[in-house]
This record gives sequence, C-alpha cells and structure tokens, in this order.
Amino acid sequence: MKRLSWFNVTALTFGFVFLYLPMVILVIYSFNESRLVTVWAGFSTKWYSALMEDQEFLDAAWVTLRVAFFSSTLATVLGTMAAHVLVRVGRFPGRTLFSGMIYAPLVMPEVITGLSLLLLFIGLNIDRGILTVVLAHTTFAMCYVSVVVSSRLVSFDAALEEAARDLGATPFEAFRLVTLPIIAPAVISGWLLAFTLSLDDLVIASFTTGPGATTLPIKIFSAVRLGVSPQINALSTVLIVIVTIGVITASLLTKRDAMRRAREERAAEASA
Repeated sequence: MKRLSWFNVTALTFGFVFLYLPMVILVIYSFNESRLVTVWAGFSTKWYSALMEDQEFLDAAWVTLRVAFFSSTLATVLGTMAAHVLVRVGRFPGRTLFSGMIYAPLVMPEVITGLSLLLLFIGLNIDRGILTVVLAHTTFAMCYVSVVVSSRLVSFDAALEEAARDLGATPFEAFRLVTLPIIAPAVISGWLLAFTLSLDDLVIASFTTGPGATTLPIKIFSAVRLGVSPQINALSTVLIVIVTIGVITASLLTKRDAMRRAREERAAEASA
C-alpha cells in the first residue's frame, strides 16, 4: 500500500478547504447576533426562529419538496425503464436516436432546456405551475437515473432472468422478482440523485414556474439579490444538515446491504 506523498496531502488539503471552508463559515455566521453577515456580534439562534416564522420561505420549501419528490419518482421509473431497454433489448431500429435523446440533457445547457420547455408548454397551452416544474425536472433528471441504472445492469448476470423465465415467470415478473431487487441500490441512488438535482435547480425552474409555484432556490436567489442576511445563512445551514443526514443514511444502508450480501455469500459457500 503506497503512502501519500506530500504533494497529494497538500492537494487534498487545499481541495477540501476550497470546497468546505465556505460552508463552515456560512454555518458559523448563521448563529451571528448581528444582521451584518461579516461582523460577528455574538452567538444567537434568533435567525432560525425568524426563518420558522417566515411563511414565504416555508411555502417555497414545501413546493420544492413536493416537486423534488414527484419529479424524482417519475424520473426514476422512466429512467429505469429506459436503462432496461438500452441494456437488455439490444439493437433495434432507432436505438441510436433513442439513446441520444436519453443522454442529450446531460450535455444540453440548462438555459436551452428551460427555454425549449417553456416554448413547449406555451405551445400546448399548459398553465405554468407545479405540474410544469415537475415535468421539466423529470426531463433532465431521467437521464441521470438512466446512466446510474445502466451501469448496474451492464454488470448484472442476465442468466438469473433467464432462469426465472424458464421456471414460468413472465418478463414482468422476472424483472420485478429477480432483477429489481438486485439493482435496487442503483435505483435508490438514481432517485436520490434526481431528488438532489431537483432541490438544487434554479435555471430550469425559473423558466417553467408560475404563480404559486416558487421553489426555494428561486426564493433564495431573489432574496440574495437584495443582500445576504443571516436568515439566508440559517436556511442554507438547515439544507446542509438535511443533505448530510441523507448522505450518511444512504451510505450506512449501502454498507449494511453489502455486509449482508457478503454474509449470505459466505454462508452459501460454507453450505456448499
């Protein structure tokens, strides 16, 4: 096992400092007594109380959570289906066009995606609101889910599906009872990725939102344009804590699942 050189240690240190020091400063100043974010006047939690009493922020947070949940769920279903078609079906007429349309949002600028969706909704005479934001987020999040699930399906042993089919299972039953439980970690990872992308999106949501559908990133961006306040720092700290808890929980669940599979494999080898 190679030891880390001084260059690697220095590069890692500067990299972590560059990424996480601004977050640490933001968290510290969310407890600042002063309204000025650059002047420390003592420890206080009043900005968290003010945040909980701000109905506009609470409404925007509720809209964001609803949009993220429904869009990530729909994107996971469609992305998993698309990945299964790309990996399992093999070659078919239009496969290149199909795969290109699936992966296009990965490289498409968000401004172009948002503008094209806006023109689509106007052309279809669809009122902009929560529904249009959900459809827009599903459009660009689906490709990320497809990439994550496809990478798992490529290494999946298709003989397991064939064995289930030989035992009388229909294609849907073979997928539901055999394939889906095995690729579940990838599907869950895709859902979490789509959920995070939806929470973070500003550009596409700003094109497709409407009255009563203001998301939290849009609300934060509008508030920051008038000046950063400790209340914004408190809101950002809450989001950081939620994301951190989610990442740690997902990591623990993945580790537990890996340990369980390892124990089952050892038990199978011992019984054999």
